Amino acid sequence: MGQMNRRTVRDLRRGNRSTLLRQLYFQGPVSRQELGALTGLSSGSVSNVVGELLADALVEEAGSVESDGGRPRTLLRVAPGSGHLIGVDVGETHVRVELFDLMLTELARWEHPLTPGGLERDPEPVVGHILTGLEAVVAKSGTEPEAVIGVGVGVPGVVEQGDEVLVHGPTAGRDAVPLERLLRTGTDLPLFIDNGATAQGQAEMWFGAGRGADNAVIALIGSGVGAAIVTAGAPYRGATSSAGEWGHTVVQVGGRACRCGAVGCLEAYVGAQAVLDRYGRAAPGDRAGESGADGVAEGGAEGAGEDQQAAFAAIVGAAGTETRAREVLEETAAYLGAGIADLINLFNPERIILGGWAGLLLGGRVLPRIRAATASYALHRPYAQTEIGLAELGPDAVALGAATLPLAHFLATGGAR
Repeated sequence: MGQMNRRTVRDLRRGNRSTLLRQLYFQGPVSRQELGALTGLSSGSVSNVVGELLADALVEEAGSVESDGGRPRTLLRVAPGSGHLIGVDVGETHVRVELFDLMLTELARWEHPLTPGGLERDPEPVVGHILTGLEAVVAKSGTEPEAVIGVGVGVPGVVEQGDEVLVHGPTAGRDAVPLERLLRTGTDLPLFIDNGATAQGQAEMWFGAGRGADNAVIALIGSGVGAAIVTAGAPYRGATSSAGEWGHTVVQVGGRACRCGAVGCLEAYVGAQAVLDRYGRAAPGDRAGESGADGVAEGGAEGAGEDQQAAFAAIVGAAGTETRAREVLEETAAYLGAGIADLINLFNPERIILGGWAGLLLGGRVLPRIRAATASYALHRPYAQTEIGLAELGPDAVALGAATLPLAHFLATGGAR
């Protein structure tokens, strides 16, 4: 019984630390009095826990404000330099590693190009790039390895959480990549691995276009297409963590072949390479104002990585003057609207947020067309209750989102290392 009581007291203290640390992180700077009002904890509990957090150097004073008739109130905030976080974006065409302070200010970055599908076809080189990137950002920032709270890794595909983290690729390549075990050969840093769209979605919900919403879908459109589905403030993962593979829902029976092996998938119509492929199939005579595409017309659809992004951006930029580019974007908006309508009819979200580098380019050009297409396919009432907008954290948000994976664990455990 004594052991049970001790465990209960310890858990209660850790819960109080977590509660106060989260409020300081998302609401700070705030005073002790405000913390009591925000958390419902007694003044004694607030004072004791704040004292611990100050002693652990996780929290610091941040000035003071006048109070009504009394002494000025000291403001408190999470100390940005009390820990560091690393986010890794294993994209379709790159590995990007970024190191942040505890308040997610970027301190160092490293990047390496990949051929599409590299993690599935040959994971060892990709693992080598990640490990090289970890060493590079730690050295570049001058951070001591023990100051790194954790490394978040966002990857394409299904991430199966269990005794061993396995990554199941979105294409017809190698399955069940033991990514955590492979990374353990070169680093002792705490690892947190999840789907890239899920990681980006968490960042947008915390700091971007999802703030204040409890039910939202954050779409990631780039070379691949995925989504983070948030219900009642928490990510929906499904029975085996494969929820969110929105890009592989069918929008055309018997349609275009998808790299996953199926046909008619949404990704085969709105993914970046699919858009480039459709554009590239037009005969040169079908293009009005061909020079407006900045050289994309012939062979531009063959690009990957930076070339793919440049070619895609050129098509978007050419849509104002070139007939074929405009037709392809309008067609893409129609398919995207149909896919978004499915999300609205299934999940009834408050917001649909379009992100990813290709999603932001598309949304910046044809968002009204996407909304109109969605309205034509979605049920009227749920559509009227849904906002459709763009992500706010930019095209590189997956690395930032990946860094929130160890941050979430850090806050949930009250700052435990």
